[in-house]
Amino acid sequence: MREVDLDAFASALAEGAFAIDVREPEEYAAGHVPGVRPAPLSELGAHLASLPADRPVYVICASGNRSAWAAEHLKAAGFPAVSVAGGTSGWARAGRPVVRGSDARVA
Repeated sequence: MREVDLDAFASALAEGAFAIDVREPEEYAAGHVPGVRPAPLSELGAHLASLPADRPVYVICASGNRSAWAAEHLKAAGFPAVSVAGGTSGWARAGRPVVRGSDARVA
């Protein structure tokens, strides 16, 4: 499984990367990385049709555990998935921006 650190993830986002947050809706609403779409792990299968198959799909969660699992399963399904090490918790601890509330853009 491919994994990137938070700096590489920030650079990818700045270049327009496609990213999903696999935490549950209440976790996502409590604080998420700007521009990252919600795709709860419990509903991941329902989001497959909206994921790009021709470019990396960055997967983030709270710390990196769920995203690693999700990225591994997405990769097995043919998606070029990348897990974000450190997750949203690490992102926030590093002082990077976090958006609170739900985002209407669902993956």
